[in-house]
Formats: sequence, structure tokens, C-alpha cells
Amino acid sequence: MKILLVDDERQLTDALSSILKKNNFAVDCAYNGEDGLDLALSGIYDLIVLDIMMPKIDGLSVLKTLRESKCDTPILMLSAKSDISDKIIGLNLGADDYIAKPFDTNELLARIRALLRRKATFTGDVLSYGDISLDRDTVKLLKGEKSIALGKKEFQILEMLILNAGKSIDKEKFIEKIWGYDTDAEYNTIEVYVSFLRKKLNAVGSKTEIKSLRGIGYTLGVKND
Repeated sequence: MKILLVDDERQLTDALSSILKKNNFAVDCAYNGEDGLDLALSGIYDLIVLDIMMPKIDGLSVLKTLRESKCDTPILMLSAKSDISDKIIGLNLGADDYIAKPFDTNELLARIRALLRRKATFTGDVLSYGDISLDRDTVKLLKGEKSIALGKKEFQILEMLILNAGKSIDKEKFIEKIWGYDTDAEYNTIEVYVSFLRKKLNAVGSKTEIKSLRGIGYTLGVKND
């Protein structure tokens, strides 16, 4: 799952980014409302954490523009203010939740996970497809009683494939969602991690396979007996 953090408090934002990455989320950061709006409109994020008081464009204006643009991505608002009017305005403009600074990071993580669970494509801490399951807590691939640990990027790729089961995902989408826009990662990087995942699927004896679609990307399927 990919999260966008938009907050001009760079130290706080970078610290939150590190915490979220340790919890197996892919994260992009923006430090003003203008950059945050540009990134949010790309549509590649599963959740947006948005501060209210920011330079260039304030968070409430960003929120209003996103909702008017038919962006339905869950948005969690942050603010140093405890004024109830800010919360009411944000919720009326379409925010999904609100937390005031300073906050406990465990509470923030809990609120983020709660918002993600509301999405139709998110089924909790365990995702399943065919004969496999992906445990978000342990970062393991499961097949019956067998399990194998996944690297962070392997986990994120398989998570994307399961959440988009029945659809093809092109390599550019993997790069955008997992590595971000300003990465040096190339398409052959995806191929390497897909190769690792295929070996791990074989290691647990799964019939689930990652299919290559020439000139398109990858999709999940099940091997025929």
C-alpha cells in the first residue's frame, strides 16, 4: 500500500515516513500544499495524510480541490490546532479522519490501518489469492502449513498483484507505487524481484504463478494441473 505524506514540518514528516516504511508501506513525501496536490492528483496513492497549515496551498484547500476532482482516496487530516472548527470544516469538505498534533505514532498507525480497511480492495492484515496468503504483520508468504519470509520489495510487489488480481500491472506502475517518481530504479529491477518471488512461490509448492504479459506487465494466475 502506498501513502502520501503532505506536511511542511520536514523533520516530523521524514520521521513518519521512516516509521511507515518499517511497517511495510511505500511512502512519498511533499513539504508544501502545491507539491502535495500535484502528487495526490496522480491517483497512485491508497491513502493521503494531509496537514492543514502549509505554505503555497493550505491543507483544507488541497482537500477541497481533491474532492472536487472526484479523488476518493482516503484522507487523514493533521493539524497543530485543537480548534473543533478545523475538524468540522475538514470533515465537511470530505476528510475521512482527523488527528491533532502532537499525536502518538501508534494511534496514527491504527487510524491509517482503519481507513485502509474501509477500502473495498483491502481485506485486513492477511491477503489471499488462489492457494496462497500474504501476512502483512509477519511479511510472510503462506501456503498451507508452509511459509517463507519476503523482502520488503517482494512483499510490496506481491501485495499489488493480489490487490489487483485479474488485472495486469505494467512495470511503470510498480516503479511509481513502490520506488516513487524520483527513483533510479529501472524495469529490469522489477524483473529481478519478480524472479525472486517466483522462486519463493515454488519453494512453498504453490500453484499460484506470476504471469508475464509481453509488452504489458504482470498478472497473477493459477497453474493448470
